[in-house]
Amino acid sequence: MLDPVRRRWVALTPEEAVRQETIVQLRDRYGYPTELMQVEGTISVNGQTRRCDIVVYDTEGRPRMIVECKRPEVAITQKVCDQACRYNTVLHVPLLLLTNGRQRVVVEVDFEARRLRQLSDIPRWEC
Repeated sequence: MLDPVRRRWVALTPEEAVRQETIVQLRDRYGYPTELMQVEGTISVNGQTRRCDIVVYDTEGRPRMIVECKRPEVAITQKVCDQACRYNTVLHVPLLLLTNGRQRVVVEVDFEARRLRQLSDIPRWEC
């Protein structure tokens, strides 16, 4: 399958299918520009290299959303949320999107109050 973000062909594993569908939904349904997405970008968390499935940036180049994709048979649990939160200790984004293609959890991060709040849907892109 041709990845519209990386602009190369990728093997369509179950997790990759979820990632590609999420990219298309973010672009077509919510207005997020693919030019501001990074797929499988590396970050260092506690001295270990980790890969974020998708990071969405704003027009100033600041990270705005982490997307964590799982295979359809992997439930979106607290463990998945914890993984995205660990990545967020580095990126400091206001939105987390956790999905397995069947289940989707959108979380808003309130850094000041040190709380997470679940949203009913992904916010539309705001320029």
